[in-house]
Amino acid sequence: MDTSTIRSVVRDHRTLAAFTGATAVLTLVCLAGLALDPRQLGGQPIWAKPLKFSISLVLYSATLAWMISLVTAPRTRRWARGAGTVVAVAGTIEMVAIVGQVLRGRASHFNVATPLDTAAWAVMGTTIVVLWVATAAIGVLLLRERTLRADTAWAVRLGLGVTLLGMGTAFLMTGPTGAQIAAARATGTMPTVGAHAVGVPDGGPGLPLLGWSTTGGDLRIGHFVGLHALQGLPLLALALLLLAPRVPVLRDVRVRARLIGVAGAAWAGLTLLLVWQALRGQPIIAPDGVTLAAAAALLVATAGAALAVLRTGARRSQRPAPTVLEPR
Repeated sequence: MDTSTIRSVVRDHRTLAAFTGATAVLTLVCLAGLALDPRQLGGQPIWAKPLKFSISLVLYSATLAWMISLVTAPRTRRWARGAGTVVAVAGTIEMVAIVGQVLRGRASHFNVATPLDTAAWAVMGTTIVVLWVATAAIGVLLLRERTLRADTAWAVRLGLGVTLLGMGTAFLMTGPTGAQIAAARATGTMPTVGAHAVGVPDGGPGLPLLGWSTTGGDLRIGHFVGLHALQGLPLLALALLLLAPRVPVLRDVRVRARLIGVAGAAWAGLTLLLVWQALRGQPIIAPDGVTLAAAAALLVATAGAALAVLRTGARRSQRPAPTVLEPR
């Protein structure tokens, strides 16, 4: 994406561009918080969560602004821009709630210990739903777009589809765990409802900064992988396009589009595999034989499908052009 394209995207959706810029600034603030604020929350630096969210939202909103710029029909474009504005407003509200809880020294997610904590969590839960619906609306509008090159169209549509799948996995985290229900029966209170981890309490040993559990399942992993298909698949489409001058088979846009389709299916499969692993209470660093077998099957299927696409494309490119008889 050249500078003229970036300027065009910014002009086309100033609200979403402003949100992207503000969240980028917030990322720097969170980095400063990590360096200067020694407080811990849930076994992690207290500024780690807003840092992860701000980085994710920078990538998400910038990519979404570019996707909205691909919509060309005036009426559809207005709807897409409206959905983008909804994303910017909902994202702003969510980040205000998260940072506000950090400043109070309180957990932002699953925390219903006090009326204010409950209100903050309710607001965040609402913004998650709003973001999902707005993203889905943009996806539907892009399904109707007929001006896109085939590889770009598949990258955008599948990227949005897998991202919606990844976003949807967040709802698996919001129900009370068995341990929380048992504690509530014993004490009559439930200060925390929901968890990232499965089979172990939140806040236990985890990967540095990411915090993903190393002793039990963690639903954030599949959520993270699915969410960033929004950037990964369009970047793959760009990489294939850049390789096309050097790799003859990739000069055919149909080959690139089919490879994007294979990658999109693999990305969705990996997201579901990681969620399934987490729901079984299995840490990401210690997959069992069943998980490894499923991962191997996914890898073999993906490689086989990609190879089949390349072979078919190569055979098609080697066929002689049809002879056109000149009239006598």
